[in-house]
Amino acid sequence: MLKATDLVFRRGDQVLINRMNFTIHSGHKVGVIGRNGVGKSTLFDLLLYKLHSDDGDLTRPAAWRVCHMAQEVVPTDEPAIDYVVSGHSELRKVETKLNRAQADPHCDPQTLATLHTQYADLGGYEARAKAGEILHGLGFAGTTFSDPFRAFSGGWRIRLNLARALMTPADLLLLDEPTNHLDLEATVWLEQWLRRFPGTLLLIAHDRDFLDQVTDHTLHLHGGQATQYNGGYSSFERQRTEALLHQQAAFVQQQRTIKHMQDFVRRFRAKASKAKQAQSRLKALERMERVLPAHHDSPYSFAFSEPDKMSTPLISLRDVAIGYAHSTVLNDLSLSILPGSRIGVLGENGAGKSTLLKCLRGELTPKTGDLERGRHSQVGYFSQHQLETLEAAETALKHVQRADPLRPDQRHRDYLGGWGFDAAMIERPVQTLSGGEKARLVLALIAMDKPALLILDEPTNHLDLDMRDALVLALQVYSGALVMVSHDRSILSRTVDEFWVLKNGHLQTFDDDIETYARTWSDDSSDSTPADDAARNASRKSQRQLAAEQRAAVKLLTDKIRQLERDVDGFQEELKAIEARLADPDIYQTLPAPELDAMLKRSGRLRYKIEQAENAWLVESEVLEALLESQDG
Repeated sequence: MLKATDLVFRRGDQVLINRMNFTIHSGHKVGVIGRNGVGKSTLFDLLLYKLHSDDGDLTRPAAWRVCHMAQEVVPTDEPAIDYVVSGHSELRKVETKLNRAQADPHCDPQTLATLHTQYADLGGYEARAKAGEILHGLGFAGTTFSDPFRAFSGGWRIRLNLARALMTPADLLLLDEPTNHLDLEATVWLEQWLRRFPGTLLLIAHDRDFLDQVTDHTLHLHGGQATQYNGGYSSFERQRTEALLHQQAAFVQQQRTIKHMQDFVRRFRAKASKAKQAQSRLKALERMERVLPAHHDSPYSFAFSEPDKMSTPLISLRDVAIGYAHSTVLNDLSLSILPGSRIGVLGENGAGKSTLLKCLRGELTPKTGDLERGRHSQVGYFSQHQLETLEAAETALKHVQRADPLRPDQRHRDYLGGWGFDAAMIERPVQTLSGGEKARLVLALIAMDKPALLILDEPTNHLDLDMRDALVLALQVYSGALVMVSHDRSILSRTVDEFWVLKNGHLQTFDDDIETYARTWSDDSSDSTPADDAARNASRKSQRQLAAEQRAAVKLLTDKIRQLERDVDGFQEELKAIEARLADPDIYQTLPAPELDAMLKRSGRLRYKIEQAENAWLVESEVLEALLESQDG
């Protein structure tokens, strides 16, 4: 088993891991979750002996073979398939010995036979086929298997590192965000592979569905501690919510008890007949272990600014073909994007998803056909490449100041705070920010521009679960159009109404949901019967309609709440001005009685209006919260 006992790790003056305890048994598949910065990757580095604890123990069986997915390696000229096979280092050692023995005319036949046996036992004769299967599953075309490692881009190199890790025999496999550079199809394939993996798996991921499909236990890191849960992420959420409710109930009950005991001490401490009992209660209060109030707020609170105007349609394509100088990627595209459209783009790697998004954005001109853009069809575009457009030496604050120089500095700071940037992060150069922090900054800049059409290409890479939930809420209440490519099924299912599938150079609409699409890439799809499929298909339209109605209800409630907040602010400003005048003693002598009477009546009416608006805000907020909880459920 893998066991942490009173584990402590400090980074400078910060205690990142503080007396952490957990036990993971052989064969468990564990999702390691928690907000960015709580120590998930640090825990992996401790397991790999890249770091050493300041106190406590982190132990695992000495015989366990440990494998992890490297994030960066030195580029080489080794062909991709050989790079993957080299992950099996023991096999490579035997292979080298076997090649030398075969080249030696004086080699002992017995030695040669032994090496052949060892090579076969290690799966040497099937190794290249297995490596090819992994590469194909992760989206590599067969024609690229012989390409040198250095010929691949950064995202594809990460895939090769993942392939190499999967090829390596391991008793303990550590994977840190393995889906960040995968498309949906490769993600589904990886789920199947990991479910079959016989060893112990520790998986850092922020994809709800991926965690649910792969893991059977959850390790939640928080405040330097770790809490273990049975089941995948959905099970963790239920158990965590129940625990928070119980904690809050215990806190409320304890506060009542404390109040009663304090009241008793206060009333009877000076009374001789009760003094001993009062002193006893006072000592009990001092010994009492206090229950903390439950706290589970998201650090993010933001929205995409509503577009001032939107054309209908925003974009229209008729008989369009798109591609590059010597190749056409997609043909016969005829489609329109209307205000409020919610579109998910699906397709295998290389099917043309990014090409289509570039065309919609205006980065790629159609080779043939007609593309028309409405006058009010401003595009907000996000991709991982946008992170590279940030000015490395400038701060996050400087970026938003340049985007909107007329906005007061404090409002810029408040705005970035809603995107999870604290006071220190706001002033740091962008080059010191993590990938997730840079992604949040790019999204924040996009949201400021009031786009009529959001085009998002894998927006959730490097984002934690709280940020993904906040992004879903912001997209649900955004009134513009959305076109999104994502491997995160949860965000697709909660924000998208229709799907475009790219296949064999053409675009087809997909009239089912994302889970059905994912099943077409799963080995488990054969378990369903035609009757099952028909029953599921019959309910899809009503489910999508219900989802659209719920999003509209969320939008309406959010608009009401925002208006009530504006009303309260306005009333309070007016009341503040009136009260400032009424605080002047001279006014009661100089102001005519009718005007003074009107001012006093107005202050009373304003207090009433503030109370009414605040009550209405509370009611609408509770309704919105209940609606969002029903969507999550």
